[in-house]
Amino acid sequence: MTASFIHLYRYHIPFNEPVTVKKHRLLEREGIIIAMKSSDGTRTSYGEIAPLPGLHEETLHMAEHQLMELINNHKLSSIGSIPEGLFPSVKTGIEIALFNFMAISSGLAPVFSSDSQPANRVPLNAMLAGEPDVILKRAETLFNLGYRTFKIKVTPKNAEQTLALIRQLSLKYGETIALRLDANQSFSFDEAVEFSNNIVSDTISYIEEPLSNPKLIGEFHARTAVRSALDETLWQQPDLMLSLPPGALKALVLKPNRLGGIAETLRLAAYARENNLLAVLSSAFESGISLSFYSWLAAHTSMEPAASGLDTGRYLEYDLLNLPFGSSTGTLTPEELYWNGHKVATMHLKPSSIWTL
Repeated sequence: MTASFIHLYRYHIPFNEPVTVKKHRLLEREGIIIAMKSSDGTRTSYGEIAPLPGLHEETLHMAEHQLMELINNHKLSSIGSIPEGLFPSVKTGIEIALFNFMAISSGLAPVFSSDSQPANRVPLNAMLAGEPDVILKRAETLFNLGYRTFKIKVTPKNAEQTLALIRQLSLKYGETIALRLDANQSFSFDEAVEFSNNIVSDTISYIEEPLSNPKLIGEFHARTAVRSALDETLWQQPDLMLSLPPGALKALVLKPNRLGGIAETLRLAAYARENNLLAVLSSAFESGISLSFYSWLAAHTSMEPAASGLDTGRYLEYDLLNLPFGSSTGTLTPEELYWNGHKVATMHLKPSSIWTL
């Protein structure tokens, strides 16, 4: 069965507090929801197209224009019918809608790996942000709920404060937690080396994108023994990871709607698995429509998936699902969440247009 109609919607969800992405201060999350419907109206699948200012090159207006041209000129009947050259946010949203339509038509969730069964659980990575006392309090609250992996943003400006937090968290929780840092390419080589040489050995798992020049990650590891994770580099310089020394990396952070879709995400996850790297599924502050799909994707990356960066829904005032995506235990149940991701709270959507396929 194929979809006969496409309904497009817009949404605007306020953030609980302002979010800054690459110097863009954001007060709300907005995006497009694509709904694919069967001819008899009994089946509807959803996908989300939501470029994030500061992260994506395309704007929401550009994505919407490309989407409407695509629907007008192509019959989107299967994953193979999607043309090349689309914006990554557009391709990802359409892919999710098509995968979801196939799932509700067959009653079977998508299968992304034939090598093994998907994992039953996917741990979450919790972001710790704010003033030091807020971070420590939040870490304690989340630890008591069951979270065991935490991430802190670090820049040259807050480096000393971050070092103090690492020491405090390490003293309190020791090896019971995994601590990740994310520098967002903010350090020069010398700044990163100086910062990392002040970190007590083995108190952090890795630093995500430590350098403004990622080509120096191998040398950075040689000087500090600290391993890195790639995020922005995966789309800025996609071939660079192939030339970095094997021991310099610990993880690949995979944002499907920035990388360019599900197939590219699975390719990089396979590369990570083959090279003993963590494949960390992550989001760009999308709604539960995308997060539920990503959790199912994460379940296919490994029998024991890495803690994922899919806890971002807590930054939104509400979700687009009837049962908001998330976990109160620090662990996701991916198959259950995948099917919950089909139950959309349409009251939060503003109709935009209807198309016949």
